[in-house]
Amino acid sequence: MSVTQTDPPAQASSKKKKKQVMTDRAKAERSLGWRLAGPAFVVMVAVTGYPILQAIWNSFFNYRLTDPTNKKFTFLNNYIVALSDGVFWQATWVTVLITIITVAVELVLGFIIALVMHKIVIPRRSLRTIVLIPYSIITVVSAFSWFYAFRTDTGYINQWFAWLPGIDASTDWFGGFWGSILVICLSEIWKTTPFMSLLLLAGLAQVDASMEEAAEVDGATWWQRLTRVILPNMKAAIMVALLFRTLDAFRIFDNIFIMTGGANGTSSLSLLTYNQAIDRVEIGMGSALAVLLFLFVLVIAAAFVRGFKVDLTGGRN
Repeated sequence: MSVTQTDPPAQASSKKKKKQVMTDRAKAERSLGWRLAGPAFVVMVAVTGYPILQAIWNSFFNYRLTDPTNKKFTFLNNYIVALSDGVFWQATWVTVLITIITVAVELVLGFIIALVMHKIVIPRRSLRTIVLIPYSIITVVSAFSWFYAFRTDTGYINQWFAWLPGIDASTDWFGGFWGSILVICLSEIWKTTPFMSLLLLAGLAQVDASMEEAAEVDGATWWQRLTRVILPNMKAAIMVALLFRTLDAFRIFDNIFIMTGGANGTSSLSLLTYNQAIDRVEIGMGSALAVLLFLFVLVIAAAFVRGFKVDLTGGRN
């Protein structure tokens, strides 16, 4: 009996040729990507590179803007002073606390809103527009609105929720640490949850509906479909949403500056940097704090990318 078999060398040659073709295609796409993004990348480096390098250079000096002639090179002394100061670590703790609370709540609320927008068909565009209203408001305006709403003299929150235990007309939300943090977090969540929901909605759109239908036919519950089908296929979108919002929340400034000004131990790293560099015109120390904040942001970004292990290229060769 004669059996026709594929010649192993020919098969290997075919696979090698196919791999070579895919490699050439990947090279062409990579080259096109660099040509398209190259000019913007060069401009971005030129615009941001100099200020970053200048901040690093200034951080090595004891430099006060009101006394420029007394500029002294101290190398890492500003960093040592900052890292050994309890005020710096208090600001770091507040920044991390606000970031964790706001991003966690926004992820849950944003996903719920994204599910609703994904399922609703008829008024979908109108719903998306309505959801985006808080995010379209300038942060300063939003912060002032929340600030006046919770004040004892101009606010209405105490009147609305006077039926709750511990709340009356004289409740001072900005009189202590936790009350201030609560209002700051609420304002952040209200303002930026729509941004989170839109990013997650884009991820939901990438989930194959046939996979959900197959899981439902197989008897999977809604929770099983969510945890085993929807969320795994949204991993890239979730990572991007969490990364963007975490980096943004870690640099919080406007809400704290307007609502408390850093009182009651509510100063963030950005506000602390502003106070040193702008209010006290301590350019050296302010630059050191800015560099430390920049390093924190880099570490967070690297941790997210490494932790999620998402291939944003889609596994293309």
